[in-house]
Amino acid sequence: MKNISIAAMPNDIPSARRLAMAMNIEFAPIELRDFPDGETLVRASDAARKTILYCSLNDPNEKLAPLVLAASALRDLGAEEIILVAPYLCYMRQDKAFHRGEAVSQRVIAKLLSPWIDQLVTVEPHLHRVKDLGSVFPDIKSISLSGALLLAELIDRDGAKENMLLVGPDQEAGAWTKAVAERAQLPYVILTKKRLGDRDVRIALPKEVAVRGKHVCLIDDVVSTGATLAFAAMLLREQGAAMIEALTVHALCSSEDLKHLKAAGITRLRSTDTVCHKTNAISIAPMLAGALVQELGR
Repeated sequence: MKNISIAAMPNDIPSARRLAMAMNIEFAPIELRDFPDGETLVRASDAARKTILYCSLNDPNEKLAPLVLAASALRDLGAEEIILVAPYLCYMRQDKAFHRGEAVSQRVIAKLLSPWIDQLVTVEPHLHRVKDLGSVFPDIKSISLSGALLLAELIDRDGAKENMLLVGPDQEAGAWTKAVAERAQLPYVILTKKRLGDRDVRIALPKEVAVRGKHVCLIDDVVSTGATLAFAAMLLREQGAAMIEALTVHALCSSEDLKHLKAAGITRLRSTDTVCHKTNAISIAPMLAGALVQELGR
């Protein structure tokens, strides 16, 4: 029986194949077939003693049940250790009940996944009040990787840092934008935000900050609807920014959202491939491979 291999859910085959090539190990897809009643047949073709199960958990309501079934199938094939690589980890923002009767999704997802896997590897989990992923998954080992270095490397590779200002669109992006700025050796500023709804936000620029004539790069860990970036871009354009672009780790936005971003003045949005998206410009495979090789002692 093989010692290490990768099994990938269907939507993650290209990314998982890149990881397998980076680690020089075998790769096999998980097969799914939907029945007319909505249930799914899940079939794993092979497993190793240590099996990396690759599944990014955007669109989680469609993926969670097949993921658990896949983990079970891999166990049945002899996998002694299952390492879930979920570059995007779902349902992390709801870490408390804000209103009576609300489910605490972060806690539920941890309890759902933990019995089926031995280890979790993710990238920039969208945590708020809970800062440590180990506190969310206390029963298994978890590794949270940062995407800040990847975005900084992309900025360096572009070679267009002159007159560039990095901008975090809200306070939540503060520490994260600072990390990218320090790695890229660029100045940065954080906007203030008040959220009134999923697509209704109010953005303000600190009075002492001048952006006129600047090449502005908006930095965020996740872009879902893009509403925050759009409002930020409109404000920056009003203040005289010469050019506005955006970088993110997780791109979840739709094609319609991308049109809104362009209309707001953002020339381009680029992302890592934690989620398969038309804006992907940076592969996380080398970073994942480095972390996994070190963890697996290869």
